[in-house]
Amino acid sequence: MKKQLFITKIILIILFLGCLLDWNYGYYQLVRFLGMVGFGFLAYEQYNKNKTWFYIWFFSAILINPIFKIALGREIWNIVDVVWAILLVISILINNKTKA
Repeated sequence: MKKQLFITKIILIILFLGCLLDWNYGYYQLVRFLGMVGFGFLAYEQYNKNKTWFYIWFFSAILINPIFKIALGREIWNIVDVVWAILLVISILINNKTKA
């Protein structure tokens, strides 16, 4: 696995799990921006490799974008954050398994 992909996924996991804590609004705005950039990068990297992961990352980038915000409520966003963290861990494990 490319080192950049691994680092991007780890940073996103930490950011999303950090959203489960009580932060000021600025943190969540930062997570929206970095999440959109991170998911965009992951989608770009998966475009010609795996269409399933491409669509997951692409639609995640659209959902988290800070420009046209989608209001889901704190409880739903917490669930989405955990699901994203789990998907990122799964993608790391799958990529490590296929490289071995």
